[in-house]
Amino acid sequence: MNSTPSPQPTRKQRFVHEMKDYFAISAYLAVLFCAIAAYTMLLARHYEDTSPLNFTFALINALVIGKVILLGQMFHLGRRAEALPLYQSALLKSLLFGILIFLFHLVEEFIKRVIHHEPAGAALERLDLEQLAARSIIVLIALVPLFAFRELSRVLGESRLRTLLTQRPG
Repeated sequence: MNSTPSPQPTRKQRFVHEMKDYFAISAYLAVLFCAIAAYTMLLARHYEDTSPLNFTFALINALVIGKVILLGQMFHLGRRAEALPLYQSALLKSLLFGILIFLFHLVEEFIKRVIHHEPAGAALERLDLEQLAARSIIVLIALVPLFAFRELSRVLGESRLRTLLTQRPG
């Protein structure tokens, strides 16, 4: 059997593919973060104080976290998990990327406080670890379906998964 290897994608093709990945991840996270912002506002009963900035920050956060996920993938975070069954791979990658996002949030909060002229020691003490942990748990849980679909796409191929999801069976 004579099979020719598929040609390597060009830089432009890789860039387009990565941008599609980035926007798909960011869109998923944007919906999640906007839902969390709405829930937080309702829970806190800030009906009069509903600022569109809460949703703006949620969208910006989704774009940043989307980039963090792509950077983690670029550095092959979780690549060893791909030899495991799909559910284990998705769960392990969700956990690894959840930890990466938590660490990113820690660094982000620390830098914000230092920029606002808090001493480094005080900035560390004043970090609201409970809030960061709660946010990270929500993000971790939300990463499970994201990575489940990404793992299915990796195994089945993007076009096959798209066909399964968009066409009627049978």
